[in-house]
Amino acid sequence: MSKIANTIAIGAHKVSLTNPDRVLFPGEGYTKGDLVAYYRAVSRWILPYLKQRPLSLERYPGGIAKPGFFEKNAPAGLPDWVKTVTLAGGGKRAQVRYLLCNDEATLAYVANLASIALHVWMSRVGSLDHPDFILFDLDRGDGCTLGTLATVALAVREVLQAKRLRPVVKTTGGSGLHVFVWTKGSMTYDRGRELTNEVALAVQEQLPKLVTLERAIAKRGRGKVYMDWAQVGRGKTVVMPFTVRARKGAPVSMPLRWTDVERLRRSTELDSGKYFARWNIGNVPALLRRSGDAWKAKNR
Repeated sequence: MSKIANTIAIGAHKVSLTNPDRVLFPGEGYTKGDLVAYYRAVSRWILPYLKQRPLSLERYPGGIAKPGFFEKNAPAGLPDWVKTVTLAGGGKRAQVRYLLCNDEATLAYVANLASIALHVWMSRVGSLDHPDFILFDLDRGDGCTLGTLATVALAVREVLQAKRLRPVVKTTGGSGLHVFVWTKGSMTYDRGRELTNEVALAVQEQLPKLVTLERAIAKRGRGKVYMDWAQVGRGKTVVMPFTVRARKGAPVSMPLRWTDVERLRRSTELDSGKYFARWNIGNVPALLRRSGDAWKAKNR
């Protein structure tokens, strides 16, 4: 990726970059400047998924080879043009002032904080008690092939379609898949969680040798997909499409077409993370310019 200036003008705002040459991904040599450039390059596609959602940052100031940390509360020195929302907190904080990533300048600002992955709520400001999507996190266990993962994802699609819902699928940016259903705020979090439980039980009944709902890793069994249906709730977060993950190769959470998943059913590949890393910060901007968002705007 190209060199980037220490101060960049984006619209009416100026974003100051600190240490843009600091390497965040040592295996590939991608720097913080590269991360900023990536998020700017995909801003037109990622921002519709981020706007008005409380944002938590996954930061790696020293790069992914060193420990990172999650940050919910807005950092000190926040520019006055960055939008925020203050909500009741939990644990040690009575309140949390969340960032809202509503524009390209804010996206560049948070990337400059070495925020590699961006985690957002499933609901937006103005309707925080009503998610506009629910999701199923399909986590590949030890000995589980890419074909098994695809088979389970397709079974989730089948059950959801039988309920007259229209699911979409993306890579997690790691070794699993996320299946989303856009609800447009038509249900509460409680109802959304009931629905994900219903679907998970149906899929497990259909594919008992391939699916586990066991939360304890040691009890899941080898070669299965853990179907995490419980990731629906107020304050729970997820990475949205085109978010970078703090992993070797700088992979990106990439929307797929169901035909892409269908082609994987016969795959015996055991390292799905390596397979999914084919979508990364080095090539995704060009892929988007050529082919656009596989989920398309109507699914947002």
